[in-house]
Amino acid sequence: MPAASAPIATWRRLLGEPLLQFVVVGAVLFGGYSFVTPKTEESVDMQRIALTKDDVRQLAVTWLAQGRPLPTPEQLAGLMEQKVTEEILFREAVSLGLDRDDQIIKRRLAQKMDFLAADVAAMDEPSNATLAEWYAKHSGRFALAPHLSFRHLYFSFDKRGDASREAAASAIPLVSGKPADAAEVASIADPFMFRNYYGDATPEQMAKEFGPEFAKAIFNLTPGSWQGPVPSGYGWHLVWIDSVEPGRVPAFEEVAPAVKTAWMDDRYAEVKQNALREMRSRYIVTVPNIAPEDLQNLEVPAGTSASIEVSAQ
Repeated sequence: MPAASAPIATWRRLLGEPLLQFVVVGAVLFGGYSFVTPKTEESVDMQRIALTKDDVRQLAVTWLAQGRPLPTPEQLAGLMEQKVTEEILFREAVSLGLDRDDQIIKRRLAQKMDFLAADVAAMDEPSNATLAEWYAKHSGRFALAPHLSFRHLYFSFDKRGDASREAAASAIPLVSGKPADAAEVASIADPFMFRNYYGDATPEQMAKEFGPEFAKAIFNLTPGSWQGPVPSGYGWHLVWIDSVEPGRVPAFEEVAPAVKTAWMDDRYAEVKQNALREMRSRYIVTVPNIAPEDLQNLEVPAGTSASIEVSAQ
């Protein structure tokens, strides 16, 4: 065989190989598909997030499905912000490959990103010096409320009407100089539905049980005598203060474990906020302007579970 015909024979042999034929045909098909198939807008601009009015209406429907009234403009803005945040976290999670071999929904993927931020925050183990410095700036968060121990005599609105205050004031001379827990002292007043003696009560507790006016008044009384009358939501009271412990800010050593927990919570929130801000900077976010008429005639689908959670953050 002439030397010039050797390359031709080699090419004929290669072209006859089934594997090479498969590769060539595949390349042609793939190239042809790419040529005739235009790029979609989504593939061109994956960094764009656009909410439509239908998206917002669906957010409102989910909100209504929980038995809530129509969301206010502020709440609706919060729902849209939450939706955008969820979409950003979802896309970032996908870019990290967190969705591979995992069929969970977008919310779970967003949670994974959230957990990653928590893990980053947890990597920083604060020193005592760091915690002490942080506590000096945030000690007000750990302030201990004042508390007191007291007993009271109750004069009922329901039983005495407008005369209840006068009855309480008239009882002061009758109980003065007598032991606060004496039986004859208690017999002067009306039965009270709750307790007659409270130990280590805080202003918040007393405001919930008796009302804010009563709570404010008793913490301005001095111990050791019957004083009043003091009004509450139930009537009028004479009050005997046994002891008062003023509010204070504890020393760092007293609350060091709680300080560390609070520091970690703040650190996590900071890491999460910074990470989300950096991720969000890579996206163009578009949300619609919603007029009141856009939320008219919303219908909650039958059988919608009230357990769906949507919150305006």
